Amino acid sequence: MAKGTKAKRKTKSKKITLKMAQNCVELTLDGKRRLDLSFKGITAVPKCVQKLFHMDEVDLSRNMIRKIPDFIAQFIKMTVLDLHSNYLEELPVAIGYLQNLKVLNLCNNRLTSLPSELGLLNKLQTLNLGLNQLEALPASIGAMEELRHIGLSDNRFTRFPGFLLKLKKLESIKMDRNPIIAEKICTEKPVSISESFYLVKESFLCKECLKRCQAERKERLLIDERRDSTSSHCAKMKPKYPACGSCHVPLLEPESAQ
Repeated sequence: MAKGTKAKRKTKSKKITLKMAQNCVELTLDGKRRLDLSFKGITAVPKCVQKLFHMDEVDLSRNMIRKIPDFIAQFIKMTVLDLHSNYLEELPVAIGYLQNLKVLNLCNNRLTSLPSELGLLNKLQTLNLGLNQLEALPASIGAMEELRHIGLSDNRFTRFPGFLLKLKKLESIKMDRNPIIAEKICTEKPVSISESFYLVKESFLCKECLKRCQAERKERLLIDERRDSTSSHCAKMKPKYPACGSCHVPLLEPESAQ
């Protein structure tokens, strides 16, 4: 009985060899080397990927990864790191070595805090932290001078992180569905703090959820048309139909609602 149980446990995570990983390397349209290990059913980052440290982009999304190894620091050329939809509970301090990183997607994990070393990513332009369990941000993020977009929706923030408004190049902040205590937010520059939603491919939704999403979209369009025709203020609608448990929905880059 015990042997059978052990055998089952071993099949939970797929083993990725170096050859398999190399077969997952592709060139993007702009000539960048991209390692795509998404949807591989892995619970840990394969050690063999250390030999692929020269990648420009790495996609480890939609797996069951719980921890990012320290050897991530070797990927100093990497500009895009996608880790969304995993089981991450923390980030290693080694994340601060990724000095060329421009896009970091950590959406849909189990993060409760972030290391202050995250603020060392001085070239980062997009940081997605939506759908986690964060209550606060490290003050070091205030040093990210190139940051343009930050997603903080669906977390546990009770206060707006005011230091974000000091970032001169920041264009949008997503703070939807947080238990924020009402307070006046003063800003001297136009920063979009608005509703957001996530783009998903129709093929990842079941028929029922697809119908609901299509119906909600029509309803949004009708409200927008009425608002334009009457010039009156209509409150923006929040999504009423989240995907059901049977849908394997990959969360992509957030987009501002117009």
